Amino acid sequence: MNTPRSRGTGLPALTRPDGTPVRVLVVDDDPDLAEVLSGALRYEGWEVRTAGDGASAVTEAQELMPDAVVLDVMLPDTDGFAVLRTLHTVHPEVCVLFLTARDAVEDRIAGITAGGDDYVTKPFSLEEVVARLRGLLRRAGMARQLDEGPRLTVGDLVMDEEAREVTRGGELVELSPTEFELLRFLMRNPRRVLSKAQILDRVWSYDFGGQAHVVELYISYLRKKVDAGREPMIHTVRGAGYVIKPVAGR
Repeated sequence: MNTPRSRGTGLPALTRPDGTPVRVLVVDDDPDLAEVLSGALRYEGWEVRTAGDGASAVTEAQELMPDAVVLDVMLPDTDGFAVLRTLHTVHPEVCVLFLTARDAVEDRIAGITAGGDDYVTKPFSLEEVVARLRGLLRRAGMARQLDEGPRLTVGDLVMDEEAREVTRGGELVELSPTEFELLRFLMRNPRRVLSKAQILDRVWSYDFGGQAHVVELYISYLRKKVDAGREPMIHTVRGAGYVIKPVAGR
């Protein structure tokens, strides 16, 4: 049976864990931009609503309970940071992607400090926005691809994708959303060497502009949790990337 594909990206369609469409709220005071963004997200098969100011954004969020919000920083009645703080009282788990025409470092810091998950500076490509939203939703466990199976096994390491639980040797391994997605990518490709570029593209869903050290950092996090006190399963192939494989004899 063929896996449904997103019409916009060609990637496997992304849905909520219960199989219903992903819900996204687009908040921008430029109606033309909001409409273009909404169209691109609807093309993914997602349910989308729009709002042009902070007050209507909160109202729409209370009705829609979105999985993600695309939020402009500059709004006519308030700023996006204040809207985010209010949204988090309504829906603490919502993913937020900030949009802004400003590229100052302090704005990026303010957005992340306020609880935002990512940041896109205008002008941007629609493909980039969609890719970042897909990455945020999957890392937060608020969406799944329709081609994803329920369980992965590599040696004594087992991942239940639906329950988002990982065990090694029967012992539970606690992982952050990003660590989970990184391990899932490795486990979907056992014994295959994956480059940092491949990992960035698949786990973070967009180019970090050469910041491959983020992969090294999260690999080190995974090793401390998956391999701690055990024979290692996650290996570095110098100059090539990383690979996961069962311990010999298992």
